[in-house]
Amino acid sequence: MRSHSTVVAANLNPKLTKRPAALSALSAEAFAQGICQGDRVLLSRAITLLESRLPRHRELGLQILNACLPCRVPSFRIGITGAPGAGKSTFIEALGQYAITQGHRVAVPAIDPSSKRSGGSILGDKTRMTSLAASDHAYIRPSPAGNTLGGVASATRETILLCEAAGYDLILVETVGVGQSEVAVHDMVDCFLLLLLPGAGDELQGIKRGIVEMADLLAVNKADGDRVPLAKRAQAEYRNALHLFAPKDTGWTPQVLTCSATTGEGMAEVWNALQNYRQSMTSEALVQRRQQQDLEWMHQYLRHELWEAFSRHPKVLEQLPSVENAVQSGRLAPSAAAKQLLEVFMGYGDTAP
Repeated sequence: MRSHSTVVAANLNPKLTKRPAALSALSAEAFAQGICQGDRVLLSRAITLLESRLPRHRELGLQILNACLPCRVPSFRIGITGAPGAGKSTFIEALGQYAITQGHRVAVPAIDPSSKRSGGSILGDKTRMTSLAASDHAYIRPSPAGNTLGGVASATRETILLCEAAGYDLILVETVGVGQSEVAVHDMVDCFLLLLLPGAGDELQGIKRGIVEMADLLAVNKADGDRVPLAKRAQAEYRNALHLFAPKDTGWTPQVLTCSATTGEGMAEVWNALQNYRQSMTSEALVQRRQQQDLEWMHQYLRHELWEAFSRHPKVLEQLPSVENAVQSGRLAPSAAAKQLLEVFMGYGDTAP
């Protein structure tokens, strides 16, 4: 495993990151070598391959990922979520800049919502973190959420591993925004931080209980100017609400802090709270958590690949129109239709309705 100084040197010395002009001609091993030396172009290209829906791109991306695993650096992964308007991008920029002053290298996989109609995304998170994006010690990767639920993108886990291989030891995952399915990021990070707004109405009704229960740290952002009293009120209300929840298995007691990402007020306290959380987790507990997350990742990937294989199966595609017509006309129950198509996929039958 490389030292922190080696990674920084690779970024500052272009001779350590030589690459041919034709990136498509690179092998997985050449990609991995460049990524492990801190090459951002190759890192971005590898993530793009993993996000692609083309099987040959995904296959190369997975080969690159496997080749990068030995050079990953130890990291601290933080998932950051909050309601739209809570200032997630501004908060992450302020936190990332503060972390850099503490000697860390920061990667930000930022998830952008996708249009249900066109499937496109603006991918504007990087433009909202201009100062952090300009730093040699930070890497920001906006990705479209697509059809993936949970506030993350389809390749967020792979992106985290590749960023660790490129030498980034602090991973800040920015999710789309608070919702009922916004908890998927909890299963891929070490710490789950919920960003709150002051004076947004009925504080305790504005956010789903499940999100609050999963949060390891809550921060009321935009606590500046005439909003300071409102932020203090929200802080008190959430502190009282947390007493109603069962204690966490790790023994950690979630904290509620106030801060202003715009002025920097309270960011040091948020950083210290994150460090206290990290120190509260034993090495064994962290290893067990990540092992469980890796198993869940494997299961999710299996479900995804099975669906992809099912939806591309020639006999399924052949019979799908008639089966859908039978469901729409009321001649076949949806559950029976699904079972019939599964039997075709698995080779047990091929009779259309």
